[in-house]
Amino acid sequence: MEPTTELEIDLFADELPSMDEIEKLTCFVQSSESNLLKFGEQVEGNMARTAPRARLAVGIGLSILGRFDEAAEKLRKGKECKEKFIYLAFALRRMRKFDEAIENLQKSLDHEADTLNITLEKAATYRRASDFDAAAKELKACANFENVSTEYHYQLARLQEAQGLYEQALDNYKTALELSPNHQGALFHLAYRCDLSGDEEAAIDFYKQIASASPIYISALLNLAVLYEDRGSFDKAAYCVDKVLESHPNHQRAILFKKDIESSKTMFFDEEKERKRTRKSQILETPISDFELSVRSRNCLKKMHIDTLGDLLNITEIELLSYKNFGETSLMEVKAILTPKGLRLGMALEEKQFPAEEASEQDATATQDEGLMNKPIEDLQLSVRARKCLQKLNVHTISDLTHKTEAELLGVKNFGVTSLNEIKRGLTNVGLSLRSLD
Repeated sequence: MEPTTELEIDLFADELPSMDEIEKLTCFVQSSESNLLKFGEQVEGNMARTAPRARLAVGIGLSILGRFDEAAEKLRKGKECKEKFIYLAFALRRMRKFDEAIENLQKSLDHEADTLNITLEKAATYRRASDFDAAAKELKACANFENVSTEYHYQLARLQEAQGLYEQALDNYKTALELSPNHQGALFHLAYRCDLSGDEEAAIDFYKQIASASPIYISALLNLAVLYEDRGSFDKAAYCVDKVLESHPNHQRAILFKKDIESSKTMFFDEEKERKRTRKSQILETPISDFELSVRSRNCLKKMHIDTLGDLLNITEIELLSYKNFGETSLMEVKAILTPKGLRLGMALEEKQFPAEEASEQDATATQDEGLMNKPIEDLQLSVRARKCLQKLNVHTISDLTHKTEAELLGVKNFGVTSLNEIKRGLTNVGLSLRSLD
């Protein structure tokens, strides 16, 4: 069977290619579906070989194909060398076996692997395991490569981004690009960071730099297509998607995206209806993710299912502050978003009024509902833990309880999902429910 010759790199030759050559081979193989298929056939043709050198090559090949479980099995039986331990570590990392990956990276040093590269790979492994302290320790050992090593600044930026230190991450991505202007990883993450922060022009420029390189970077092209589509530049968006489909004709995300773009081109635009949309409505639909918030604030709001500015108008300060880990600092961040737009927490609750016809109907049933609403919480036959948590919120009657939201209850210490579900079932049994943010 013919080897992958267009790069004149044969993974299964008598002498194993260098690490740089294997990296070039990886880029070539993954650049198109046809290359993946041809290389896959080549790997399958060598699967039956049992010599340690052959098993090593097959293991690396399987790793390139993304078949990490099989790759790890072959590599464990492969020839003892730095390539074995490095690619075994890569496979284990993708399998989320981080401790084993670190062990194998350490073993590669006994076979003359490059110390800087291995230290940076260990940092990347710890970061993926969310052990940020260990990752920082590894990077600190490389600090003398500041303004010298592109990969040092790239890995430092990845760690800072994972920690929510976005400004520092941006600086290090830019330093990495100063050292290596075509570093695809740094360009992509810098573009993505600019996109998230609302700087679409910069994001497009960085994505375009990636798109002009070869082989194609699928995620960059599709992200660029999204930005173009949002701007109504459907032809440019279609060009990006078509470029992906040229080399990966069965890429499902690209196929679906192409259909969406074609639909957008022919979609009927109701100008009169669009004109009627008020500026306030557009503001209220703005996603919370469009604003710069701390990681803690974003996580708390996400858990409370608060996704837009409009959602914030349906919740009070007290409810926010009652949620776990949401403190005064987070509250000030939220207010800083709302105040410049003339908005405030709980604003929608104050504006809500029952229509006249509903009010009269409510008056007719108020007497019969009053007895139920004034019943004590004990009538719901809740567990001791649930009752104690409600006492902390000064909830004594069923009426008190129906004025609380899920977020407010979950903010009480020791109050979990089990207690929440218990209360919701109790209210449902009497035809009632907790207050919704909607």
